[in-house]
Amino acid sequence: MSKPDFSVAVLGAGPVGCALALMLARYAPDPSSILLVRNAPSTPLASAQEAAPGNAPAAGTRSTAGTTSVSTPGSLTAAGLTPSPASVIAPIPSTASAPLAAPAVPATPAGGAPAAAPPEADARVLAMNHGSRVLLESLGAWPRTAADIRTIHVSQRGRLGRTLIQHSDFGVPQLGAVAAYPVLHAALMRRVEQAGITLRALPDARMTSQDAEGATLTAADGTVLRCAVAVRSDGAGADDIRREYGQHAVLATVRASLPRDGWAFERFTREGPLALLPHPAAPDTYAVVWCCAPERARALAALDQVAFSGALTEAFGDRLGTLACFAPRHVFPLFLSARRSLVDGRAVAVGNAAQTLHPVAGQGLNLGLRDAARLSQSLAPWLARPACAPTEALAGFARARRDDRWLTAGLTDLMPRAFSTGVAALEHAGGLALLSLDLLQPLRAPLARHLLQGLRA
Repeated sequence: MSKPDFSVAVLGAGPVGCALALMLARYAPDPSSILLVRNAPSTPLASAQEAAPGNAPAAGTRSTAGTTSVSTPGSLTAAGLTPSPASVIAPIPSTASAPLAAPAVPATPAGGAPAAAPPEADARVLAMNHGSRVLLESLGAWPRTAADIRTIHVSQRGRLGRTLIQHSDFGVPQLGAVAAYPVLHAALMRRVEQAGITLRALPDARMTSQDAEGATLTAADGTVLRCAVAVRSDGAGADDIRREYGQHAVLATVRASLPRDGWAFERFTREGPLALLPHPAAPDTYAVVWCCAPERARALAALDQVAFSGALTEAFGDRLGTLACFAPRHVFPLFLSARRSLVDGRAVAVGNAAQTLHPVAGQGLNLGLRDAARLSQSLAPWLARPACAPTEALAGFARARRDDRWLTAGLTDLMPRAFSTGVAALEHAGGLALLSLDLLQPLRAPLARHLLQGLRA
């Protein structure tokens, strides 16, 4: 086969893909040898919309009230995001009196790259933990505006026990922050353009073959490119491992009558976790992720704003006073999906292409950024000597990511199921566990530190 056109091709220009390209460019003698592919529309119908990979409008999903959209499995995994309270959260409100139109949501899971709303028009917000913030700041890509999280309040509805995780426990200024997707994406793309990385817009580009010399990428417009290593960062992960949770997540944006600066909340209920996180739009605004049974989610989606606000306030409690929903709501199904192996020859999967997690604790995007950081470090020696095969570097990457991936996936898989059994004895045990975590810092620290920065190899 012909000599590769690029050392590494990153398929997907969402946050994980952009961050990976920037880190690879740091190590590459020639940053233009790193290719970042953003999806381009391949049909006239899609031409008015930019192509954020793996993201497409879902037909027939808007409610009759025009305030709710429902996505299909794999939805909201576009642009390297995993559906989670710390990644995809809720629409960005513009004003209190003018609800936003629902943002585009994918109609298909992995496998294709249908068209999507432009990143600058994406109405979602997302959050990063402290480790992700440090990484993005090191890349010069931290968003100019964000809502800090300094305290996380974890509780269980109807049972005794709660725990607080505070930034002072770890000597950091904040545990994390919530930012608008368009602001973060713009910051990353600005740095990509400054770094000398090759950026191409190609319709439905994917790896079609590989050999001993590299991989072949083919796009729907007939473009064919060669690269030594192909990395997929967008789209839902493969179904080597899959669990359906029997839950849907309702996303909403609300105002609180008694806001608490810098506080985020995770409340476990028999239906599933209910999370409220500070929203960058205003000090009294919160992003909501309400996990519940599919029938319950559909019923909540059908409520008007006043009725939904009342139901949410009742479920969450009065810690923030009265909650008032004022922006469109969105619903998507929850599932665990993961690849057993991140590497297949010259092909690599990171971020959403590697795993899609339950939204509890908001670990999806953070895990994806750790995938990207480790891959760039593993490939650094090879990038300095690209004439050698990257086989050992890729095998080392897969080994280094094994423990963090499975520990994070295990935690996010266990928590929503353990607290929603409906068995009183288990619920009391869960409350006792929360109380113990709150009273005994040595017990709380390992879990909190993992959520703060992950398991670093």
